[in-house]
Amino acid sequence: MSPVREFVRRSLWEMVPRDQRQTPAALRRRQLVTIGFVLVGAVVLGFTLRTDPGSQAFYLLTLVLAAVWTVGAFASGPLHLGRIARGEGLRRPVLSPILLGAILVGVFVVGALVIREIPFADPLVSQIRSVLRYTQETPIALLVVVTALNGIAEELFFRGAAYAAVTRHPVSVTSVAYTVATLATGNVMLGFAAVLLGLVVGLQRRASGGILAPILTHLTWSLSMLFLLPLIFLS
Repeated sequence: MSPVREFVRRSLWEMVPRDQRQTPAALRRRQLVTIGFVLVGAVVLGFTLRTDPGSQAFYLLTLVLAAVWTVGAFASGPLHLGRIARGEGLRRPVLSPILLGAILVGVFVVGALVIREIPFADPLVSQIRSVLRYTQETPIALLVVVTALNGIAEELFFRGAAYAAVTRHPVSVTSVAYTVATLATGNVMLGFAAVLLGLVVGLQRRASGGILAPILTHLTWSLSMLFLLPLIFLS
């Protein structure tokens, strides 16, 4: 087997052995808690959308939303870091999810460069530039903190609590839920990104049985795009 196929198999496809069974009562509790925090998150997101992007209120509510996802994830029940196969044993996924995140960055950079040059994509490019201009007025340290905290919180909730609460097709269900939550922000570019990112981290969650790989891939992708998108669309 080629190294690339082996990497894909271990990272996204091969499910490692695990013992994470939930009793019916624990599953029901997790489902109720998850639904409750989805509703709370929807309310916070509604207030966030009424604020001006880049304003202090916007970033404050964004951090509040991250707190909602995080509290909801841990309140729903146990969360697991997960492991992937390595040789004859298992190990925590660290380098492979970072590499996978870097590959996603490359895919999105190529896509962004193509979109920038397509005439009929001008409305989308204009929206991207309008969002990015807000980030130019915000201290980079704040942007990094907000981006990182939100990436971690989203994975804790969607690939942690929500994934464990879904009994059938959890990869598809959580990917759709994450995409809908992202599209609600009104940022079409982020909505497109959420489709592919959600599918990749969902497969990582299924393969590894935990949230560590999705978190590291999400952070690698989101923090890289934070710096690269302005270079592509504002330079």
